[in-house]
Amino acid sequence: MSQACCPAQTPPTGISYRRVLWIALVANVVMFLVEVAAAAWSGSSALAADAADFLGDSANYALSLGALALGGAWISRVALLKGTAMSLYGIGVLAYAGWRAWLGVAPEPLTMGVVGLLVLLVNLGVAALLYRFRDGDANMRSVWLCTRNDVIANLAVLVAAAGVFSTGTVWPDVPVAAMLALLGLSSGRIVIRHARAELRA
Repeated sequence: MSQACCPAQTPPTGISYRRVLWIALVANVVMFLVEVAAAAWSGSSALAADAADFLGDSANYALSLGALALGGAWISRVALLKGTAMSLYGIGVLAYAGWRAWLGVAPEPLTMGVVGLLVLLVNLGVAALLYRFRDGDANMRSVWLCTRNDVIANLAVLVAAAGVFSTGTVWPDVPVAAMLALLGLSSGRIVIRHARAELRA
């Protein structure tokens, strides 16, 4: 709560932060394509949820680059837009997880595990690059929260893959997708609150 009440901090607009955002953008676009294909192949709602998250993060990084170019109040406005998008993503994933549960078809666990490990390594690399920018303004905070959520999501996908492998059912996959949705909703609320505080200031 105290962070949301603090004045907006000046974002690092130097080449180092821009370069990190470009690296994150390219990595997320590539991994979105990989996970979409893997989700279609395996039938995993957890992978599909994570793929949607990669798409959202790609837009997040692209918008952050645009916000740096615009500067001023646009940084907070872009953060507000991203917080709203994160919340909508959470609602969409909850709906998809419910549909997969209704179908009751178990996903293919080997693809889930291999792809989950690959995207975890990618997101750990991006998180390491962004770690020093985690306490900036609402825009920077949204970037960090998205990346942190990705690492948590990837670990959860690996747990779901192990659960599907051991039980042969869809049920370990669906709760993970629901958890990712709730994580997106929670982070979206934090970013929206922080951005509104900055705009009021």
